[in-house]
Amino acid sequence: MTTIDEEALPKTSTVPQSHNEDSRTLALGSFLRAGAVFILLGLMLIGFTIAQPAFINIGNLMSILQAVSVVAILGAGVTVTLAVGGFDLSIGAVAASSVMAASYAMIVWHLDVFATVPLVLAFGAAIGLINALLIVRLRVPDLLATLAMMFLLSGLQLIPTAGRSISAGLVLPDGSKATGAYDPAFLLIGRYSLFATLPVSVVLMAVVAIVLFVLTERTRIGRLLYATGGNEVATRLAGASTTRLKTLAYVISGTLAALGGIVIAARVGRGDVSSGGSLLMDSVAAALIGFAVLNLRRPNVLGTIAGAVFVGVLLNGLTMLNAPYYTQDFVKGAVLVGALALTYGLGRNTDR
Repeated sequence: MTTIDEEALPKTSTVPQSHNEDSRTLALGSFLRAGAVFILLGLMLIGFTIAQPAFINIGNLMSILQAVSVVAILGAGVTVTLAVGGFDLSIGAVAASSVMAASYAMIVWHLDVFATVPLVLAFGAAIGLINALLIVRLRVPDLLATLAMMFLLSGLQLIPTAGRSISAGLVLPDGSKATGAYDPAFLLIGRYSLFATLPVSVVLMAVVAIVLFVLTERTRIGRLLYATGGNEVATRLAGASTTRLKTLAYVISGTLAALGGIVIAARVGRGDVSSGGSLLMDSVAAALIGFAVLNLRRPNVLGTIAGAVFVGVLLNGLTMLNAPYYTQDFVKGAVLVGALALTYGLGRNTDR
């Protein structure tokens, strides 16, 4: 009877090859999910630069950031309300009403920048507080409460001027003529650039992003905001006041919307009744794209800023390539669907 020398047999790996392949697939999927938005952004920058070399000029890049600054600021407000499990549909109407309020304060009431800015910011905070009272005290669903506020503000902003835009020489409904003018210092908010290249509105966007990032990601209040959105009952049982947290979120949202309206008013130099038409959808799109940034799958301020820049780069590039304006909304929608599908679709397939 022959014996088999086990040491002479070829050695085989104890780890199946399929396991290593699965690990590499998971790692690749995790990398793609975390960097999907930045990968696509990099590809767009390269593609638009090749197609139109002027795209990468510092002046054009600054104009992109200036164009998206208002959307990013409003999107940050939407992000905070999403963090507490809510949603603010009135943010675009608050911004548009703030444009009219700032114009009315200077053209009709002859106020200067130091009175107008605090007044408009207080107006936005008051709207946010009313939204919060409807939601947390009267138990009105957030979508219904903010939708009602959106319609209310859209009509209210037209009443003082009988539906006319506000500019120097405005004829009021009583027949009198407004003799005020925009404060030149106020216009600097939307038109001045630091060091001749960095617009003030971009600086404001950066300040809002940093402050809200620290608040939501590095403080106890921020953790409680997310906890409220994740499990309101558990957060309340842990001793936190979810009523105050939700109120804070909507007041921040209203204040940021008013700040966005101030930037718009300072940029255009008049109270245009049609201002703010697309602000709601653009800011919501930025906030939703932010879910895909770094694969966080939750509302986050830096993701929202990245989402706003992403959309701004896309639209600017299409404009420089003379793409028809009527295709822009379709492209924005396709990119939003693609970014979210890439994030959540890969997550479903690779997390198994």
